[in-house]
Amino acid sequence: MTFIEPAGRLATHPHHTPFRAPDPWLALAESIEPQVAQCFLASARCGCFMQAARSLNVKATWLRKQLAHLEAQLQRALFTFQGSALTLSREGRQLQARLIALANEGPPPLNDQPLIRLAVAESILHDILGRDLTSLLRRNAGVRLQIITLDSELALQAASADLVLWLSDGQASGPGPSFATLPADRLARLDYVPHIAKRYSRLATRPDSLDDLNDYMVVQWQADRQVHGFAAWNAVVEQRRAGVVQVQSYELMLEMIRCSACIGLLPQYMSCFDRGLVALPGLFAEPMQRHLWMAVNTQAEDSPQVRMLVELIHHALDERREWFQA
Repeated sequence: MTFIEPAGRLATHPHHTPFRAPDPWLALAESIEPQVAQCFLASARCGCFMQAARSLNVKATWLRKQLAHLEAQLQRALFTFQGSALTLSREGRQLQARLIALANEGPPPLNDQPLIRLAVAESILHDILGRDLTSLLRRNAGVRLQIITLDSELALQAASADLVLWLSDGQASGPGPSFATLPADRLARLDYVPHIAKRYSRLATRPDSLDDLNDYMVVQWQADRQVHGFAAWNAVVEQRRAGVVQVQSYELMLEMIRCSACIGLLPQYMSCFDRGLVALPGLFAEPMQRHLWMAVNTQAEDSPQVRMLVELIHHALDERREWFQA
């Protein structure tokens, strides 16, 4: 990784005068470590230590420590605060200009980050990983991440990814990804039951048999029509001549259940994810289950970014382990 940004991306101070004869202390600029120079330039550009740390994928405390060491090395204060705004001091502007000049004298630096492709079952992304991925990106603003949602076996077979999470009907991982992977890891078992919004059903009147479902509208996510393990539920939906809505979007199905008095099939953990939803167990004699799998592309097994995502996924599931207990 090269640590000095291209000069074209760096904003100089509006009052900066053209660089002429440098002060003697500026000769030390040539000996500044590239990573420390990038910390300084990113902070100068962003006007915020926290945002500079995000853009460099480092901790803000580490970045501040590097800048403190730089100021001690140069014996100059490089930053000042004007109210809550972070600005460069006079010496900071001189150092910025000198580092830009040094960068222009050498070959253009390369700041490309490897593209990491994550393919994940749509419901898992929405219910379990969304918050953790958002937090990861907030801390690592320089990462290049492509998220591919999977809503069917066909989508799984067509996906090309470095890391993939998918759902299977049985305890075997197949059919899995079409590309070569390391041995798949079974992460969890998900039990599925119909759900209804609490505000649309009192405890005494909630349906407890299939016949009772006739008094309610049901909603089906179209992707579930192809799931063999949901045959009992799908049969109920297909037999309907009224009071049924089929949607293409997982999020829209959730909204229909929450706000339209619909009953829909969801993972049993949804009453933990959304306290406004309540499960309706006992409507079907046979359990409806799926299993969550994860596998790493063999070509990405040495990628530190992929290992970071694997750790994030394990952490997200460990935090919610009680969700997946029958």
